[in-house]
Amino acid sequence: MTTRWSRAQSEAARQGLDALLITPGADLRYLTGYDAKPLERLTCLVVPSEGDPFLVVPALERAAAEASGVEIALETFGETEDPFQLVASLLPSATSVGLDNHMWAERVFAWHDVLPETAFTTAGTVIRELRLRKDAAELEALREAGETIDRVHARVHEWLRPGRTEREVGADIARAIVEEGHETVDFVIVGSGPNSASPHHELSDRVIEEGDPVVVDLGGTTHAGYCSDSTRTYLAGGTPDPQYAEAYTVLLAAQTAQRAHARPGVTAESVDAVGRQILADAGYGDLFIHRTGHGIGMETHEEPYIVEGNELVLEEGMAFSIEPGFYVSGVHGARIEDIAVCTADGLAVLNDRPRELVVL
Repeated sequence: MTTRWSRAQSEAARQGLDALLITPGADLRYLTGYDAKPLERLTCLVVPSEGDPFLVVPALERAAAEASGVEIALETFGETEDPFQLVASLLPSATSVGLDNHMWAERVFAWHDVLPETAFTTAGTVIRELRLRKDAAELEALREAGETIDRVHARVHEWLRPGRTEREVGADIARAIVEEGHETVDFVIVGSGPNSASPHHELSDRVIEEGDPVVVDLGGTTHAGYCSDSTRTYLAGGTPDPQYAEAYTVLLAAQTAQRAHARPGVTAESVDAVGRQILADAGYGDLFIHRTGHGIGMETHEEPYIVEGNELVLEEGMAFSIEPGFYVSGVHGARIEDIAVCTADGLAVLNDRPRELVVL
């Protein structure tokens, strides 16, 4: 972790910041390895652009922080002490400070109160440069997460069948996500029949019917702190409607083309455009209602975003989803999603379940 926070220091200095203040969340875990609880008591990593960083924790959380293996100094405070004043006293000359992007608003105001002469900005521009390109250990963790969620998709046939509700199927899948190696279940989407037309459908008591298309989108976090996310579309028995089957064939062609196109040197928006054009040419363009993908790592959704307008040039180590879909409101929908990583000479796809419409 030392390399990570030292790189954060260098990037903060380059951007003209005197310090970074990072509260519990993915950024704190990335920089220290400590998956701190977001409590009402302040936990805050202080990364000055010069000098050693330190972690401010409540006295009763010191043991937990030490058990996590943090490699930086700890500063503790008691129940009646003000941790914001403590940090301010240790940053007497800071004039420009970056606050992590997901910090609670009440804490942002507290920093303004104790450091009234300091200019504040978001730390995201600094942390983004570190987390955007995964190192070898991170890529291995993502590969493990991808293999783990693939094992769950391989078992969907055990639970998904006509006569069961989405909620029943989802409960079985959630248990399997943990059984197959995830530490936590982040989400389970089982969208059947008309519910398959809702990209972020919540589990419901709808009974799955024979011939229903069912979008199953799954994700969890492994013990290493890295996320999985993969979608496959199933048919709950019977035969697909011919129009649906035709649209699905086009969708598969679009996702295949996007996987073939994505590599270092192309822009994020060009990956989106390749698949979107194929769907549009077939008359389904208006049914593709979301971006092609999102970055993934310690968060399910992070940069880079694979979307029109993002001119970022993809580089080795960038990891993201490729997940085009089509959605006919109130009728049906479909999505195919893989996690992919840019390599030195192309693209490694971390999910390997069949992408064709799977008839159960």
